[in-house]
Amino acid sequence: MTRDLVYGRRAVREALRGRREVLELWVGERALAVEAWLHEPLSVRVQVKPERELTEAAGTRDHQGTVAWCEPYRYGDARELAAGERPLLVCLDQVSDPRNLGAVCRSAEGAGATGVVLPAHGSARVTAAVCRSSAGAIEHLPVAVVTNLARYLADVKSQELWVYGATGEASTSMWQSDLTGGVALVFGAEGRGLRPLVRRTCDAEVAIPLHGRIQSLNVSVAAAVLLFEARRQRSFGE
Repeated sequence: MTRDLVYGRRAVREALRGRREVLELWVGERALAVEAWLHEPLSVRVQVKPERELTEAAGTRDHQGTVAWCEPYRYGDARELAAGERPLLVCLDQVSDPRNLGAVCRSAEGAGATGVVLPAHGSARVTAAVCRSSAGAIEHLPVAVVTNLARYLADVKSQELWVYGATGEASTSMWQSDLTGGVALVFGAEGRGLRPLVRRTCDAEVAIPLHGRIQSLNVSVAAAVLLFEARRQRSFGE
């Protein structure tokens, strides 16, 4: 049977609260002693294991004494995400670092985003490392994969859904941008930015005003800033 590995206390806890079934749960004695939720009624039996076995199973020491196996992650439908009322989408153009993907998903879920859209090639997918980096947010957030990101953006953009590319060179800042309607925020990979075709497909570009000597932000930080600016603007109409 195909199953996914999840490790880390928050990631495993959210998996137990999420949409997919947890099939097996291993914990260390230290985690069992400090995590009250492990003593609550759970959908799966807790198996206490030595730290060595947990590390071998997870393939890393970053498991925090908690390892689980779950049903495979179910990806969402990118077109359905775009078809909702006033969607707030995050589109990542070939962001390959799983830690960045996880951090973006954590911010997206916290900001109430509709979902995250990834291209099929050159992008990280949902893995145990992504689950860990997202602190379990991935269990509550739709993530979809498309064959061609530029084509997808061209197909879904409309008067009801505007596509904004996040770039440092944009003449319009996020304070000047209207993010209250349907929005797809597009972020490029570290060091490369948006690919030319993806960039040309955007309706407009938006910049985060920076006042220090460093003229760029990590993609996960940039996504968090823009997502919560969109949430701030939207809150006035709610």
